[in-house]
Amino acid sequence: MTPDPPKPETPADQANTVAKYSGIAFTMLAIIGGSAWLGSWLDGHFHNKTPYYTVGLMLLGLFAALYHVIRSLTK
Repeated sequence: MTPDPPKPETPADQANTVAKYSGIAFTMLAIIGGSAWLGSWLDGHFHNKTPYYTVGLMLLGLFAALYHVIRSLTK
């Protein structure tokens, strides 16, 4: 007995896939951008000469975004 061939994706399935992955990309952009903005604001607020808050929060945002992507893709 041979297995059935896979069904071709319908346009609605393709649109759902595109929406899912573009949503993940925009969420990743928002997390990293928001953490960079907050770090920049904190560095300006505390009059830091070196951007410690910006760098630290961007790295934290990057790891948080990657965690979100991995969690989204494994569901």
